Amino acid sequence: MGEAADFVVVGAGSAGAVIAARLSEDPTTRVVLIEAGGAPPPAELMPAACPVLQVNPETDWMYTADAGGAGLGLAGGRMMVPRGRMLGGSSGINYLAYVRGHPGDFDSWAEGGASGWSYDEVLPYFRKSEALVTSGEVPIDAEAHGTDGPLGVAVRAPVLPGAQAFVEAAVAAGIPAGDYNGRDRGGPAGLVSLLQTTTLAGKRASTYHAFLEGKPEIRPNLMVLTHAQVTRIVIEGEPGALRATGVEYVDENGATQVITARNEVVLSAGSIGSPQLLMVSGVGPREHLEDVGVACRVDAPDVGQHLKDHLQFGLFVPAPGLGVSMVSMGIAMGPDALRAPAGPLPADPADDGSLPPELEGLRAEAERQVTEWFTTGSGLASSSLYDASAWFSTGLGDPHTHDAQIGLFACGYNADIWQGVLRVDPAAYFADPETALSPTAESMLVLANPVQPHSEGEILLTSPDPREAPDIRMNYYDDPHDMAVMIAVVRRALDIVDKLREAHGVGEVQVPPALAAKHGHTPGAEMSDALIEDLARHYSFTVYHPTSTCRIGSVVDPDLRVLGVDGLRVADASVMPNVVSGNTNAAAIMIGEKAAELIARDHGLTLDEFVGGPA
Repeated sequence: MGEAADFVVVGAGSAGAVIAARLSEDPTTRVVLIEAGGAPPPAELMPAACPVLQVNPETDWMYTADAGGAGLGLAGGRMMVPRGRMLGGSSGINYLAYVRGHPGDFDSWAEGGASGWSYDEVLPYFRKSEALVTSGEVPIDAEAHGTDGPLGVAVRAPVLPGAQAFVEAAVAAGIPAGDYNGRDRGGPAGLVSLLQTTTLAGKRASTYHAFLEGKPEIRPNLMVLTHAQVTRIVIEGEPGALRATGVEYVDENGATQVITARNEVVLSAGSIGSPQLLMVSGVGPREHLEDVGVACRVDAPDVGQHLKDHLQFGLFVPAPGLGVSMVSMGIAMGPDALRAPAGPLPADPADDGSLPPELEGLRAEAERQVTEWFTTGSGLASSSLYDASAWFSTGLGDPHTHDAQIGLFACGYNADIWQGVLRVDPAAYFADPETALSPTAESMLVLANPVQPHSEGEILLTSPDPREAPDIRMNYYDDPHDMAVMIAVVRRALDIVDKLREAHGVGEVQVPPALAAKHGHTPGAEMSDALIEDLARHYSFTVYHPTSTCRIGSVVDPDLRVLGVDGLRVADASVMPNVVSGNTNAAAIMIGEKAAELIARDHGLTLDEFVGGPA
């Protein structure tokens, strides 16, 4: 006989960690949280170490996707789809932006049938999580924020010159400053701000650190299983009376185990993992399941469908005095970041005793800076360098929200990251990659990001074995509306770059030589719509925001219960009826908070606090 619990939560990511922590506040209930990965590595705490956590099988599922109408310049034409594989999930590998979305996003959900999910109804859950550390560097709508929740939210310290310059340039370009997480995100003109980030004292505040680490994870009524990959939801009964009674998983020794759920199974495996697990368990489009050899228990045509994701195109600009060089980043991250084969220090720290004076000075300064970050939370290592953003409306549609976002990444990265993480050959993108991406080059990326895509992708099975990666089809730019918006957002981003050039003398936007020649473009000349479209189709990158593959109204009801199967809910970004107009992690955490209260009310549990209205 396997383990038994009242609630089994699958996936310890942005929502799952929240749900397990909250449900286990009631000491009379037993909760099991199952995670395919392990504990976060030490590098996860350092915000600047984001790229190290991607393309790493210990922390990333390392999926890639068919990019549809994008990806022409990416390796194999495929888009990277990083997904966190550890306690904290993708909140442990993301770029830490704490962005809730426009109030109109949630009101639109409710108007479309997701009762209980309007802005006024979800705002208490955002506040419940948040422990905002206020800063004089950004405007704050105090009534919209929480200050005593478990999730650290703060503005990096010190503020980078490039980030401050971006905010000033956006204001000069007609976008006013404001609190993008406030109750009013402004009209069509939008607003701009330094980013609020999921950090506490300069360290990453993933949902593992915020909700599980410490006392919660040692509660006697909470079992956290790591290195345990769920392979199937156990569904019993006859058609019309089906019930989820537990899950099957493979433990770290390769043995198959079963955990029984007396009350509910809660699926929080994310917008890729949740539909995949539903389908391998027989809940999904009948024809597709039968084609791959899975017996269909519930014909649910929308499982895995309606995939939404954000795309961004980065305008690379040389920015002496504003951008952050990779040498500066390496020093800030400590001596280990400077070691061979990529860096000047010996691969083995035992060899440091024989360093020449200049390298000993470099090692000592790196040690000083990383110690300062670790002890005070201050310094370059304290953020991902994705440090400021603006939102506004292009006027091309979606009047309920902002359809455009422009972000600032204060570093241009190096050749290894362009090739390994971004999947771009630097020799194809840059006329002189050694100069553009040299260790001492100071450059920035201004990121044009449409945030209300109309195109929809899908998740399909490649095999009945859930350990096989699914077939992810992003279908980017399938709807012509999305390219029209991208062109409009790039033009607005170019306006901001022009303001940066006027104030700080930044260089011209880099255009890959082959595309420049194809369109007759010369440095400094105005870009044609055709060139912008070609750039977007070649070099748009995911913003890592897949949603809506188990959306409310199609796969789950407004209380997140799976249609057709009792005792089973989905609670993660996959339930969003539509993607929010901004980074998705904050909304995923909110979904976890609301799901925990929905479950607790249904089963009479006692939580430390209820913030939602009566059921």
